Amino acid sequence: MIRRLTARSRLTLVYTGLVLAAGFLLLALTYVLLVRGDLRLPSPGPDGNIGGRLREEVLADLVARAALALLVVTALAGVTGWLVAGRILRPIRTMSGTANRLSVEKLSERIPVHRPADELATLAATINGMLDRIQHGITERDRVLDSQRLFVANAAHELRTPLTTMRTAIDVTLDGEPDRAELVAMAGDIATAVETSQRTLDGLLVLARSQAGPPRRTPVDLADVAATVADAADRAANGAVTLRTDLRPAPVSGEPVLLERMVGNLLENALRYNHAGGDVTVTSGIANGLAFLRVVNTGPLVTPEEERRLFEPFVRGTGNGTRGAGLGLSIVRAVVTAHDGEISSAARPSGGLDIAVHLPPALEAAPSG
Repeated sequence: MIRRLTARSRLTLVYTGLVLAAGFLLLALTYVLLVRGDLRLPSPGPDGNIGGRLREEVLADLVARAALALLVVTALAGVTGWLVAGRILRPIRTMSGTANRLSVEKLSERIPVHRPADELATLAATINGMLDRIQHGITERDRVLDSQRLFVANAAHELRTPLTTMRTAIDVTLDGEPDRAELVAMAGDIATAVETSQRTLDGLLVLARSQAGPPRRTPVDLADVAATVADAADRAANGAVTLRTDLRPAPVSGEPVLLERMVGNLLENALRYNHAGGDVTVTSGIANGLAFLRVVNTGPLVTPEEERRLFEPFVRGTGNGTRGAGLGLSIVRAVVTAHDGEISSAARPSGGLDIAVHLPPALEAAPSG
């Protein structure tokens, strides 16, 4: 197999060939002009043949010397072309060396971009931009993988707890001859564990669905959703917590089921992590061109560190003795993100949280009711 020439060798051959072709063309043109032109030579005597022979000898000598000079110039052009090609290709060799040193663990090195801003500098800047995007993608991938590993570990732990409770209840109860009361107590423990597992699985399914993005978008008014959810939550609170609402139209585009779950989780969180005689205030409307829903509750003091971690999966606050799956606010954040919105929270100095959700408004009015 014939070995292909390097780029430097090809450039050298191109430079040398151009010089050789130009020199040959110049030599041929000079010869034609001398032959067909008016070349006058002094005649040494009356014999005209002497002048003709002298003319031919001069032309032959001129062609020989010009050809020798052309060979010398061609050789010099080859050496010069080799040096010039190496100089031109030096930045490309630098790029190749940098690329060879890069690896998944080492992507911080970049190709130097020299002046002037020619084609090679543009190529170096393009490669650096590509490396930046690759490094950002790998960093984001590692972050997502770490988050998923943590999420799976937490989910496994959360599901293992009710399973262990059920297994323990069965083993303890059946270790002997249980009576009806013991069997009823075991059934109650198992039912509670199953309910806990079901809440956790439901939360995981909603979280996964919301992280995948809403499959369809329809006009929805957050005020209507909040009114329906607040009415059910107020009945469930049974007067232990006062629920106040100030709901003005807040039309958005999204999936009604996910948005209802978002509002429901916000209110459930505000009621659960509260105290007897406390209150919850729910407001909605349009502000700064965005639809918003705001839930403010009383409750225990929340430190800044706790407030930052409350939106992570399986993180629970200090409640009123109830125990949830720890997925409520993480689902809220996932639903808000899927609807291209933003969520903000602030710990109140007197206790409780102030959580606000902002979503892009609907292009058309949401149906009321």
